[in-house]
Amino acid sequence: MGISADPWDQQQAFKLENALDYPLLSDRDGSVHKQFGTHRFGPLPGKRATFVIGEDSVLLGKIASETNANTHADGALDILRSR
Repeated sequence: MGISADPWDQQQAFKLENALDYPLLSDRDGSVHKQFGTHRFGPLPGKRATFVIGEDSVLLGKIASETNANTHADGALDILRSR
């Protein structure tokens, strides 16, 4: 699942454009960012982070990079492959 502060309609357009097969959720009020410790003060959106969560709901790892989206995908794959 993906979560961002973008409005739901923008996320759905992004999902269709990129043929994503997982849900995208809108966190317009920042409450999810606060719960996961990725909230940023001021007008900027939350910090970019990827959490890899197992089928048993246990956190397997966290990837954080503000500048390189590939770091998130590669890091998540590394975590999943190591299991």
